[in-house]
Amino acid sequence: MGWICAIVFQRNGRLYYADPGEMRPSVGDRVLYPTADGPEVAEVVWSPQYTTEEIDGLPLLEGVAQDAEVARSELSRRKRAHARVAARKLIREHDLPMKVSGIDHVVEDNRTTIYFTAPERIDFRALVRDLGATLKCRVELRQLSPRDEARLTGGVGSCGRELCCSTFLVDFEPVSVRMAKSQNLPLNPMRISGACGKLMCCLKYEHPMYQDFAREAPALGEDVDTPDGPGTVVGHNVPGEKVVVRMAADGRRTSCALASVCSSRIAFDGSEAATQPVGGEPASAPASVEFSARDSRSSGEDSRRRRIRRDGN
Repeated sequence: MGWICAIVFQRNGRLYYADPGEMRPSVGDRVLYPTADGPEVAEVVWSPQYTTEEIDGLPLLEGVAQDAEVARSELSRRKRAHARVAARKLIREHDLPMKVSGIDHVVEDNRTTIYFTAPERIDFRALVRDLGATLKCRVELRQLSPRDEARLTGGVGSCGRELCCSTFLVDFEPVSVRMAKSQNLPLNPMRISGACGKLMCCLKYEHPMYQDFAREAPALGEDVDTPDGPGTVVGHNVPGEKVVVRMAADGRRTSCALASVCSSRIAFDGSEAATQPVGGEPASAPASVEFSARDSRSSGEDSRRRRIRRDGN
């Protein structure tokens, strides 16, 4: 439980959540967000709100950004823009198969980090020397994976919304083709791949719901009992938690809630016939069984006494 707010480092960029502490900044205020390279100026896009959920571990805002911090952030922005233009120019001159994906500059250390993508490993030692001489600072080059590139550059997915990885996703969870199969999606790479060329991360979101539905719902082709009568399952509607049933009486199809549909086995187990033996007589209670066993023991003892008396006579 506690207060939580959201900030961005650039307009329409990825959301970062933070603990405002004693601060109550408004939307549009500039605050200092802690990073590995020191506090960075960020803009509040979600004013602090109190939540009852566990939010332990969120970074604590270090205060409101002053004029000196804002000026330093503006200097870093100009340095990044200059480094992007210089890096693209030198990459063309060196004829390297690289694409610049992002630039980061730390004013205190006078260090520029250039993030790039390439189809293979690149020998960029000569490029680093030329970049250092041009930018007059220490230069580092880091190669990104396709997923990291999509997170850094951003974009719009097939759903029409901004990419999840560039807005709110923190970690990349493993996604498999089995998840697409369980959701009855076409196994077409163009349909189930994201902007990075890998399987879409959103396949993981509804996978647990499909797993729970598969455990509870009757299988296709199974005979079931519905409020409208018996029928056969011909389809599933997982998001709506419904089952499509073809009625045995007239052949029409109807959509029934999963809670109102049961298979023949389940219906039999819940009926009174399940408690009746095959001969139709009421099942004996455990007490009757114990009584019969006691009568058997008594009958055996009486027979043994009669046999002893007969032997004695």
